[in-house]
Amino acid sequence: MSKSKQNLIIVESPAKAKTISRFLGSNYRVESSYGHVRDLPKSKLGIDIEHDFQPSYIIPRKNQKNVTKLKKLTQKSSKLILATDEDREGEAIAWHLKEVLIPKDQEEALPVERIAFHEITQTAIENALKSPRDINLNLVWAQQARRILDRLVGYLLSPFLWEKMFKGLSAGRVQSVALRLIVDREKEREQFKPQEYWTIAADLLSSSQQPFQAELFQINNKLLDKLAISNQNDAQKIVQDLKNASWQIINISEKLVEKSPLPPFITSTLQQEAWKRLNFSAKQTMTLAQKLYEGVDFGEGPIGLITYMRTDSVTLSEEALNKAKEVITQTLSTQYYCRRQFKNKSRLAQEAHEAIRPTNPALSPYQLKGKIDNNLFKLYNLIWQRFIASQMAPLKTKRLIVEVEAKSEANKYLFKSIGSQIVFDGFSKIYPIKLQEIQLPPLKAKEPLQLVKINPTQHFTEPPARYSEATLIKTLEEYGIGRPSTYATIISILKERRYVERDEHKRFMPSDVGLMVDNILRTHFPQIVDIGFTAKIEEELDEIAEGKKTWVTVVKNFYEPFKSNLDQKYGEVAKMNMTEETNEICEKCGAKMVVKYGKYGKFLACSNFPQCRNTKSLNANQNTHQICPKCGQGEIIIKKTKKRGKIFYGCSRWPECDYASWIKPEELKNKTDED
Repeated sequence: MSKSKQNLIIVESPAKAKTISRFLGSNYRVESSYGHVRDLPKSKLGIDIEHDFQPSYIIPRKNQKNVTKLKKLTQKSSKLILATDEDREGEAIAWHLKEVLIPKDQEEALPVERIAFHEITQTAIENALKSPRDINLNLVWAQQARRILDRLVGYLLSPFLWEKMFKGLSAGRVQSVALRLIVDREKEREQFKPQEYWTIAADLLSSSQQPFQAELFQINNKLLDKLAISNQNDAQKIVQDLKNASWQIINISEKLVEKSPLPPFITSTLQQEAWKRLNFSAKQTMTLAQKLYEGVDFGEGPIGLITYMRTDSVTLSEEALNKAKEVITQTLSTQYYCRRQFKNKSRLAQEAHEAIRPTNPALSPYQLKGKIDNNLFKLYNLIWQRFIASQMAPLKTKRLIVEVEAKSEANKYLFKSIGSQIVFDGFSKIYPIKLQEIQLPPLKAKEPLQLVKINPTQHFTEPPARYSEATLIKTLEEYGIGRPSTYATIISILKERRYVERDEHKRFMPSDVGLMVDNILRTHFPQIVDIGFTAKIEEELDEIAEGKKTWVTVVKNFYEPFKSNLDQKYGEVAKMNMTEETNEICEKCGAKMVVKYGKYGKFLACSNFPQCRNTKSLNANQNTHQICPKCGQGEIIIKKTKKRGKIFYGCSRWPECDYASWIKPEELKNKTDED
């Protein structure tokens, strides 16, 4: 008796394959494609411009052995089931698999099915197998268009930068816009001029002899804006007048304020919150989320712990809503439960897709602690808390607003004091938020008050903050640039190319090279770094996915003006002088050293190159003229890490003194003085 053929299921990763295998019987064999089986060649453009931008896909050498294996298994199978991820990238992988594994003359002989699921659970897999569909070619063409557009910009514009500046640089359709945002923010900060302003608070004593503080907000029926009191002289005049005023409470009002929970995570909000709460980079967050989705083994074989992590949808299934209700009512009480279904902001967010949530809400993070990797635990805990909280009652606070009148002979001043008290913790019991309670003493309307002290405080307006990973992702999303699934890659490229550096708060600032690349792009290729233009391309990619536009038309409309401008700029733009003279002498040959630019930024090189190849770090042993705070003998010098070339500050007496800090000496001194 011959052995019956199996159904072959192909997914992207071995981890995903292993998890799915647990739910299926012997009729199924689950294998991994190890990501994309085909791609554009690295050695050349790989796009036939003359024939409607047809891509020349190849099977990379690293994939060939596995593809051969999958071909053999396909031939021995009764059915091919493509179970790749449910987004554009997953759809494209499924299409490539079909193109590679099924010869054109055998398409009728072997059934091919496409299944999709948003979580790797037995129920989800079984339901998906019952409801197969065809490959969605609109999604495939949208992914292909993005890949071709990115290839055209990267492979045609990057050599321009090499010729006019130096090798090792790159430009990207989305990365260059992200760099522009960072540069624009830095320019805003440089041009920012701080403005002085003052606030005035009063320490007051009620009849109960309990002190409280109130802040000035109105003078003679005129509300004060932030900059209304602009100098010390004006502040002091008000202070002197207030010292002779009579003080009285004129109004007390109470208000119940409700704060509702946020929706469960989508890709972008998960990346933002993981950065803020866990200090995880976007790349790290997506890597961990991928593992949680594909399956984590904590003693019973791999189990998918969260739903698919690339999603724009905040929708929740009825099953998920019911499970959340059970968890909340059983572990807390019914008063903490409040059913919610959130509305999607994104036009393309598919209601059939779900937000990122735990596959089994009954599996609390507490049950996993110590059983899985600590970072996996932290991210699962964040996702679980956010999901459960989304179905909980609002946080309720009682806000007490006390208005105090100070009346002098010439003026009438109004002060305000706001007390806040949590009356019901609601969702914050599960998903903690920063909320400060302020207790006020017992107070009565019309009650006279005693002035204890007047506190004038000087302030200065601050420049806009540099982008963190969280705020950069938020801004890209708001402008409609890129897709949530690409944000981690965009940020990684900017860091790898050394177009950006991190300040002491881990916020992005452009490097010298980043500034130069941005300048040449916005001067000569303004559309490439134009926010509106890039967002429009994203909309057109969405329209391809919806079947409203053809991918060839979108690519053609972009390419023709882009290529025409590029050809023109090759002739117009002169090669930039990338060296700066110095007075430093080369210790090897006696020629002058010059500043050059390279992959890792500025460095010193001998002007007698190539006869002399002496080079050294520009900042090597650069003295800051600050005494070492640890040994008190050496001086602080600027150094760079060997691996990444990141600047830090160390003692000149190393290794006798091992002092090192990421913080600039003057900033460290200021911080110490403030403390």
